[in-house]
Amino acid sequence: MNSETKSLELFLKPWYESLEDPRHTQQITLNRLLEGYRQTQYGLEHKADKVSTLEEFKQSFPIVKIQDLKPYIDKVMQGNFNVLLPEPVIEWAMTRGTTGKSKIIPLTKTDLEEKTACGPRGLLNYVCRNKRYNILAGYDLNLNFPSVVGSMKMGNKEITYGYSSGIYAKYNAERARLKIVPEQKDIDALGGGITPKDWDKRFELAYRQAKDKNLTMCIGVTQTMLSFGSYLKRHFGVYPKNIWDIDMLACMSIPGIHTKYKPALKGLYGDVSTIEMYGATEGMYAQQLDDKPFVVPNYDTYLFEVETRRGVKLLCDMKPGEYGSIIISSCLFPRYKIGDLIKCVGGSYYTVIGRDKPFTVLQHLLSRLLDFDFRN
Repeated sequence: MNSETKSLELFLKPWYESLEDPRHTQQITLNRLLEGYRQTQYGLEHKADKVSTLEEFKQSFPIVKIQDLKPYIDKVMQGNFNVLLPEPVIEWAMTRGTTGKSKIIPLTKTDLEEKTACGPRGLLNYVCRNKRYNILAGYDLNLNFPSVVGSMKMGNKEITYGYSSGIYAKYNAERARLKIVPEQKDIDALGGGITPKDWDKRFELAYRQAKDKNLTMCIGVTQTMLSFGSYLKRHFGVYPKNIWDIDMLACMSIPGIHTKYKPALKGLYGDVSTIEMYGATEGMYAQQLDDKPFVVPNYDTYLFEVETRRGVKLLCDMKPGEYGSIIISSCLFPRYKIGDLIKCVGGSYYTVIGRDKPFTVLQHLLSRLLDFDFRN
């Protein structure tokens, strides 16, 4: 085993070990999270100093949505970070607003370190499991949003904000030592707009800078990958598969990647391997482990609960076929209901079926019947 292979396996080891006993891992994760919560006004308001067990945590801390945390976030924006966070904000990340009004989320040093530890796991796990180390020698096609859109006052400091996918692309490339094209600074230089004309500029930049490069992967938002393929066909009469021999797509941000979107991705990008990741502006929560078309949580970084018809339980205690609304505790927010519906398919395998809305489960069941897809 060469040193590079060994370092990759060491990087993935905490995730692999967390899957051996998820419930025990979740208690360890809670212990670490509580250390941070005890340093905040919000945590002390909910008796974090008196909490040690998972059950006590459920009793002391309420389940919250972003609107519940907004008064605290507003105070953080005024420069009082320890109202909600155990350490200062280093950047602000914007959501794309595809499921409602755009949110702005604080990022701390610890939070970014955790996201950039979890973010590359899907890719590096795929590389190690399939011994496809050549993928890491090529370029990652960077189709992400701008990481810097502007700046804002936070107390007496000026601090930048941008879209989370661009911020994570920048930091993940550094952490995983990936070569990305275009570089994030070049995308940022085009400005922060997200109109069709703005995307045409970014796609033209990506095509121009990447056309002669050895692209082996693309990591990011599924919808953007599809849009880029359509752009190339409209403007240059080619598909990505006609220009590059891409090995792997790491896709996120939409349900149905393996059922609804995989055929279209293969049509555009050729005979690529498609792996799924589950994340949001607030965290990088899970990624595909093997050939099964499901995601597996990062139990060593986040505490996962789920609100089911029979009450709130740990995600790892769900039964196969059970649905629920995911609740995630991170170094940013305790017991944060992000608004996604999760289905357990057995063991530590889950699938995100959509937003937490009245007819999401029914739509999921109908789509399975109509697509004749019984994998999930």
